[in-house]
Parts: sequence; structure tokens; C-alpha cells
Amino acid sequence: MTTRSVTLRELFLVAGTRGMLGAGIGLLMAPRLSHTQRRFLGKALLLVGIVSTGPLLWRIFGRGQ
Repeated sequence: MTTRSVTLRELFLVAGTRGMLGAGIGLLMAPRLSHTQRRFLGKALLLVGIVSTGPLLWRIFGRGQ
């Protein structure tokens, strides 16, 4: 079994990107904003969550063993 060490900073970054991803999905489904606002904000947060997750996962799991 492989053990990974994650710093507190990395943990917060991963949690933050997951939060942005969830907020983006929530905004895409939220009824209170206008359709245009909801789609713009939802897609922006979704994109930030997806794009920022790749480098973080590479940093955590791509390290030498």
C-alpha cells in the first residue's frame, strides 16, 4: 500500500477547487438568477474547478515514491 503525504495547504486547495466545482454545478441548477447570469457564473466556476484540479492532483499523485 502506498502512503501519500499531503500538506495542509494542498488539502485546502483541493477542498477549494471541489467547492468551486460544486458551486458551479449548483448555479447551473439555481432558479433565482436569470438564465444568462446562471449559465455564465455556473460555467465559469465549473471551468475553474476542473482546470485547477488537474495540476493539484498531478502535484499530489505525480510525486516520486
